[in-house]
Amino acid sequence: MPVGTAATVKSLLPSTLEELGTQILLSNTYHLYLRPGSEIVAKAGGLHKFMHWDRPILTDSGGFQVFSLGELRKITDEGVVFASHIDGSRHMFTPESVMKTEHDLGADIIMAFDECSTYGCDKQYARRAMERTHRWLDKCAKSHTNGDQMLFPIVQGNMFSDLRIESVKFVRDYAECGIAVGGLSVGEPSEVMYKMMDDIRPYLPENMPRYLMGVGTPDYILEGIERGIDMFDCVLPTRIARNGTALTSAGKVVVRNACYKEDFSPLDSECDCYCCKNFTKAYLRHLVNCGEILAAELLSIHNVYFLLKLVAGARAAIKNDNFAEYKRIFNEKYYGICKID
Repeated sequence: MPVGTAATVKSLLPSTLEELGTQILLSNTYHLYLRPGSEIVAKAGGLHKFMHWDRPILTDSGGFQVFSLGELRKITDEGVVFASHIDGSRHMFTPESVMKTEHDLGADIIMAFDECSTYGCDKQYARRAMERTHRWLDKCAKSHTNGDQMLFPIVQGNMFSDLRIESVKFVRDYAECGIAVGGLSVGEPSEVMYKMMDDIRPYLPENMPRYLMGVGTPDYILEGIERGIDMFDCVLPTRIARNGTALTSAGKVVVRNACYKEDFSPLDSECDCYCCKNFTKAYLRHLVNCGEILAAELLSIHNVYFLLKLVAGARAAIKNDNFAEYKRIFNEKYYGICKID
């Protein structure tokens, strides 16, 4: 899911996203609550009309953003009091208020309010945060009154397998249409993240989408798919595009580098996106180094398409029962890894 934090995927038109094959976008409750305000979005007819997007939208609960504020927020069992990163004004999120905000926004899939405990915290705090997440989930479920919106509960438990399994067993009873796994890819080593996914996999409900929150690198996506994950989101493809970096079949390319000054080859010879069919690395480097807006647009087009193509290929490989081979070939080319266990 490309991320449209403030009701827009930076530098890309909705029509462009449709042409790339985007099925669903993610927008952020915290940012839209602060600007322009969920009431404004509701008056506009909801996010779909407001941002001119007629395909599905998912809104997160704002929990991760609130808990990332550090000293600017205070957590209680009732909710979280926080200071706006924009003007310092004070606000409070509760499970009930978050449901109201997400109802106003009108997304098709909404997330329950959860506490994302910090990587490295002790087990006692991780348990308190998990149990608070469970209590908040129950309040969210009771406050969720719009049958047109699908509520996803979120699994927490930090990096403790027994807590993760306990959390799955609790929240899966609230999962009617899908379930999310939060609090991973937050600084822990990749092998720790993979272990958490391996440990909870047998307990996740069948026959509904499984969403790994905040993951967007090719390796994490493929490892997640291998472990039964269906949905991913991350700002990565557009963020690194604005910094002049592209994801290609041969690995990352930093197009601002001097070695591309006279490179008149496509960004990715295996890609058929608009950027790769029409422009060279030399031209893209020129745009990046001149600070041209077109650089961000073209590289964002490519990066979003690259990840959409990656998961489409994975889906086809699963149907053809050759996902392991698909993953092996991709890793050999992208990461230079000759053997994947």
